[in-house]
Order: sequence, then structure tokens, then C-alpha cells
Amino acid sequence: MIDIDNLKFDENGLIPVITQSFHTGKVLMQAYANREAIEETIKSGYATYYSRSRKSLWKKGETSGNRQKIVNIKVDCDEDSLIYTVIEEGPACHTGAVSCFYRNLITDTQKPDGFEIIYSLYNLAVERKKSMPENSYIASLFKKGSDKIIQKVGEEAVETVIALKNRDKEEIVMEVSDLLFHLVVALVDAEVEISDIQNELLKRYK
Repeated sequence: MIDIDNLKFDENGLIPVITQSFHTGKVLMQAYANREAIEETIKSGYATYYSRSRKSLWKKGETSGNRQKIVNIKVDCDEDSLIYTVIEEGPACHTGAVSCFYRNLITDTQKPDGFEIIYSLYNLAVERKKSMPENSYIASLFKKGSDKIIQKVGEEAVETVIALKNRDKEEIVMEVSDLLFHLVVALVDAEVEISDIQNELLKRYK
């Protein structure tokens, strides 16, 4: 554990803070904190920063309600920057975007980052269940009902086992992807959150 006294604040008494989602790993925003902001964050359990424009402490969500519950605070190797790992209670960006980093510099792709694909797939399945668009495979599964969804999970599980027995990497990747895809749809159908699974796995981590 690092003592606050060991942190390397700049000439203005500030240290940069990257805020990251505990569940998805997504970078939500970047801000600054002084010693008082860090102490208030630790004391309250919610992210507090220092506003350079207002020259005062800024508790995230004070006016918007989009608070950030602190799970952990990480210090980099040089002790001159921090990561707030948080459970977000609403979007981080004032634009309403989940993350302040919603625009790309070198690519136009809107695909989710690799680490958040399961959450993105889950959210897509939730949306498909509500809107039931035509020509949507996910929507077609919901239309067929829970038994069909469960059956597909079973079929994909068997095919995954066979692929693992065959030791064919390409086959394993394809079958595990099919299994995870249908398992996510089944979780939405059963109204189980991805975070519920993560929290259970965290309990088992020794």
C-alpha cells in the first residue's frame, strides 16, 4: 500500500487521475486531484476530483447524480498518476456518453473494445429483446422462447466439448464464441446481469 505522502504532485499540488469502470474495464474519464480530493475520495467512498477551472473540489455527480463509487485506487510505478476504479452510477461524460473517450483519432470504427465485448453483446441483446426487430437473430431467439434459448446453449456446449477433445484451436475458438454468444442471450432472458457473474467469480478468487 502506498502512503499519500509518497505521491508526486505537480507544482500546483495536483496529480492526474484516470477513472476506469470496475466491471467493463472501460476508461471513463481523466481529471486531476489534489491531496484533499484524494482524502475525501477515501473518506466518502466516492470519486472526488479537483476542478482546475473552479479551483475547488469537485465530487463527481454532485449535480448530475452520476456518482462513481470507489472500488480501488491504483498508483503507477512512478507514483505520479492514479487510477480510480469505480462502479459508475450513470454516464461519466457531460454529453451523456458513458465515457468521455467516445471519439477516435485514427479509426472510424464504432466497434467495442475487446475487453468490453461481452457487456456490449449483453446490452445489444437487451435492446433486441425490447425492440424485436425483423431479421435479427437475437430477436428470433427471444421470439422462440426460453426453452429454445436453453436448448441452443446446450447444443453449443456439446459442440465446445467436442472441439476441445479434437484439440483444434480454430474449431475451439469458433465453438466457444458460439457458446458465449448464446449464453449471454440466455442470461438476458433469465434477467441475470454480467456483473452478477463477475461478483460471484470475485468471491471465489483466492
